[in-house]
Amino acid sequence: MESTSQLVWGIIFGAIGVGFFVYGKRQKAIVPLVTGIALLVFPYFVSNLYALLLVGAGLLALPWFVRI
Repeated sequence: MESTSQLVWGIIFGAIGVGFFVYGKRQKAIVPLVTGIALLVFPYFVSNLYALLLVGAGLLALPWFVRI
């Protein structure tokens, strides 16, 4: 991570990812579970701040648009 803002956004998306993961595991819902795992992992692989925000926002919106 190159900047402080990337670190902070990574922590925020990771914390939200833990919430999605726990919710998906308890409710046995696959979409929030997979979204939570993705939110936990993707900040390690994205080095651009704008890409981090774009991918994070997309992953946060995913459970509201995909209902399985």
